[in-house]
Amino acid sequence: MDEMKLAPDRVEVLKKIEEYEKKGWFDQDVENDPPAPELLPDKVDYLNKKLSSKIATKWANLLGDNFFKKMIKNGQVLIEEPQGIEHLDALKNGAIITCNHFAVPDNYIIFHCIRKYLPRKYLYKIIREGNYTNFPGFLGFILRHCNTLPLSSNKRTMVNFMSACNTLLKRGETILIYPEQGMWWNYRKPRPFKLGGFKMAVRANVPVVPMFITMQDSETLGGDGYPLQRHTLHIMPPIYPDQSLGAKVCAEQMRDEAYAVCKAKYEEVYGIPLTYTTEKEMQE
Repeated sequence: MDEMKLAPDRVEVLKKIEEYEKKGWFDQDVENDPPAPELLPDKVDYLNKKLSSKIATKWANLLGDNFFKKMIKNGQVLIEEPQGIEHLDALKNGAIITCNHFAVPDNYIIFHCIRKYLPRKYLYKIIREGNYTNFPGFLGFILRHCNTLPLSSNKRTMVNFMSACNTLLKRGETILIYPEQGMWWNYRKPRPFKLGGFKMAVRANVPVVPMFITMQDSETLGGDGYPLQRHTLHIMPPIYPDQSLGAKVCAEQMRDEAYAVCKAKYEEVYGIPLTYTTEKEMQE
């Protein structure tokens, strides 16, 4: 690989990932995004109650779908046959999907692979605050209206967020959450999971369907000078909440099981044990 032709921002991000893994900062953002404006309660209509929100969502889904379909057709996003489709029956009465987060189109890779198995039309996506408040133009429109559920640093907004997620799950919708939190570009290992999404599953009494996307270098270089990745979505058996355990213990058990199956899938596909360079772990 000719280092002179590599995109400087990707080189910087990969160096950050290497550094953050050593320090155990698995949930920290590595992209150089500007500070996110605070998302106030009146700036987001989580349940699309307004007519303007309904219209914007319809257009955002149409435009986003056409955009990513074109990328797939042109060979800019490479998707292999998904594995474990039989586990998607668990989506029929509401569910949370978890997946690793490594690139902008990874949520569309999931949607592309499971769309015809979704009992309802849409896949809802939980996104970070800055993705909702920072981006102008076409991308900003998609991020704000393509069935996205933004997090917020504002407590009142987060009350609305939690209520909306619970309502959506109770009515049978499917919500995608990235339990690793930040996006680490082309990072192949599963990272430690946060508890939030599993608490939501316990609260709504719905299953979690763990998914894990594996990657393989293609022979085609992207505009950043790195090989385009061939993506395979692996769908694991659903994990149902055991309400007899109590909310916190149940959520922790679901989180640990979801991480364990992703770890096992990583080791199966790549043929190597999952290890991290985290210095603290190496010292123990």
